[in-house]
Formats: sequence, C-alpha cells, structure tokens
Amino acid sequence: MLRNEIFPSIAARNIKGYRGAELFVREDGDEVEFVTVLRFDSMDAVKEFAGEDEGKPVIYSKAESLLTRMDTRSRHYRIAA
Repeated sequence: MLRNEIFPSIAARNIKGYRGAELFVREDGDEVEFVTVLRFDSMDAVKEFAGEDEGKPVIYSKAESLLTRMDTRSRHYRIAA
C-alpha cells in the first residue's frame, strides 16, 4: 500500500521541496515495525504536507486500520552531515 498508493499520492501533490520517501521494516517477535522517512527541503514544505501542526502524524485512513499502534507525534530532523 505504501509503495503502490501512499508514496505515489504524496509525490502527486507536487509539494515544492518534497524529496521522496523511504520505508524501513523491522520484525520484532510477532509484530512488524514500519518507519517511514519523508524528506523535505524546509519546514514550510513539511507544513504544506502535514498541515499547520507539523508534529501531528499524517496517517492515511486505509492504512490506519492495519496498524495496532502508532506514534502520537512526528519527529523532524535536520541533515547534519
């Protein structure tokens, strides 16, 4: 769903400063953890994607029903090196 629907729909929004997305997967016992990393040039681009509250996670409704839990806040990092 991420590769075929969600990531392409984000790219189709043509947000200036959006630089792509990556998906990381880790099996942990009977669960699978997914971490998505979206790259943006600026916090303005993040806000265009996420809305004014850039810390609120953007979870697509079709995906939400598949998750047992999720982070309540998104974290943002600057590339330092």
